[in-house]
Amino acid sequence: MTPKSGNQSSDKAARDATAADNKVTRLRPTRPCPICSKPSAQQFHPFCSARCADIDLNRWLSGAYVIPVRDDEEEDEAGLPETDEGEA
Repeated sequence: MTPKSGNQSSDKAARDATAADNKVTRLRPTRPCPICSKPSAQQFHPFCSARCADIDLNRWLSGAYVIPVRDDEEEDEAGLPETDEGEA
């Protein structure tokens, strides 16, 4: 009996992982990567790779993604009647 080489055992592990992925029932259809539009990978969901996940993280940290704020919110707060919380 010959000992298995590291390459053969890694090939078997890759086949087993692929077989396991084929057995998984997806609850939602796969969507494309939001960065590059390639099919997303389960390991990096919703991205296709670690690279695209890092690009998205950089965009968040650098302030490229911003939630817009309306300027009239201050006016809405000023128009509310004031309540006297001290008097009860």
